[in-house]
Amino acid sequence: MDPRLRGDGGMGAFGDAERERAVTMFRKTSLAITALLALATPALAFAQDAAAAAAPVANKGDIAWLLVCAALVIFMTLPGLALFYGGLVRSKNVLSVLIQTLIVFSLVAILWALYGYSLAFTPGNAFIGGFDRVFAKGLDATAMGATFTKGVYIPELVFFVFQGAFACITCALIIGAFAERVKFAGVLVFTVLWFTFAYTPMAHMVWFFPGPDAFTSNDAVPGVLAQSGFLFARGALDFAGGTVVHINAAIAGLVGSYVIGKRVGYGREAIKPHNLTQTMVGASILWVGWFGFNAGSALEANAVAAQAFVNTFLATAAAVLGWTAVEWLSKGKPSMLGAASGAVAGLVAITPAAGFVGLCGAIIIGALAGAVCLWGVNGLKRLLGADDALDVFGVHGVGGILGALLTGVFASPSLGGAGIWDYVTETALPEYSIASQVWIQLQGVLVTVVVSGVVALISFLIVKYTVGLRVSEESEREGLDITSHGESAYEN
Repeated sequence: MDPRLRGDGGMGAFGDAERERAVTMFRKTSLAITALLALATPALAFAQDAAAAAAPVANKGDIAWLLVCAALVIFMTLPGLALFYGGLVRSKNVLSVLIQTLIVFSLVAILWALYGYSLAFTPGNAFIGGFDRVFAKGLDATAMGATFTKGVYIPELVFFVFQGAFACITCALIIGAFAERVKFAGVLVFTVLWFTFAYTPMAHMVWFFPGPDAFTSNDAVPGVLAQSGFLFARGALDFAGGTVVHINAAIAGLVGSYVIGKRVGYGREAIKPHNLTQTMVGASILWVGWFGFNAGSALEANAVAAQAFVNTFLATAAAVLGWTAVEWLSKGKPSMLGAASGAVAGLVAITPAAGFVGLCGAIIIGALAGAVCLWGVNGLKRLLGADDALDVFGVHGVGGILGALLTGVFASPSLGGAGIWDYVTETALPEYSIASQVWIQLQGVLVTVVVSGVVALISFLIVKYTVGLRVSEESEREGLDITSHGESAYEN
């Protein structure tokens, strides 16, 4: 029989003496190997621990969640915002708004990679970042970024694209204020200037800090805050962009509506939305995409993301009902345009508060936003005397300011909020003053108004005296689709 087929492994092919010597040698060799492994195990474990400490590993769930959220924010702009705005303008200008949205989004995406991300989210000073990531230097699959939890990291590329989508939609929001009369080239030049000198510093001032791991002790806190953005260091709460996105864009749009002037026939001729079906579809897409916008700002797939998600769900619904109820009572009929506008108002107002307030706080913020923003697009708009074509300031400005201030109220633990987070102890601070926090929130609002307003004014004037801001009256009457882009949305 072939010894390889024997149950004793072929040992029967040897004599008894040879077999005993072989067994003894095998046992000695096994003991030696076991001893060496036992001696090496602590060293191997130490090496593995050191490697783990040197190279943090991201959770795959966090990565997947944030990539989905980034896609949702992109979906908000294309097609969400484009359809929302496109339906609100006259049929002769719908393509002009769509192409402005698409091109502005694409332009800002490239600027974000070239220098915007670096200026917003790398160390610099209290007002602007540095040049560590200019031309996407160091942005590869190995780069890791901090979240809001000690020891938890995500690939920096994930954070880069998520925040990049925020920058793109912020710049696209502005165009609604001066739709139907602006030069296409003027929009692009303005976008480059305003993005560079208003958006990036605001993002840095509100959101940049060295990360939670830097808060090693109470003694380290002053040094960490000295490296953080100006408004972050002051304690301003802005979960997902009430100041950075909505107030910032709204002020720029309002300034633009003044500098560019009113549309031909404004106040004398009927200027009505051409397709409220598109507007309803766009508003609905915005609502869905906003779950990524707000919940993704937790930077992790955790309970805070769930809180922001549910608050976005409830506040928006409350705003729809709030706007509709007030409009119904004051005008006698509820409108589709009003309900869609109410949804956007609620989304805007809950943005700075999404991860900080409780569910009842979110409902109150949303309901108030619906009512107040209705006044913003009617009474306040008449007081301002500006032709804010698609009510960017009335919804995003008024809603953003309201939400920023109410964040200071409803973030209070006594009202179901999360309070102020202490990164040293990883718990909420035991004391919370609503009045003090509202004052801090107001400071954030005022800084945003000044920065965005001044930069926007200078940028619009530069554009006006270079490439030009406004199309001719003849072009405006014919429509920007034909005169600026040589095509028509609807063929007769």
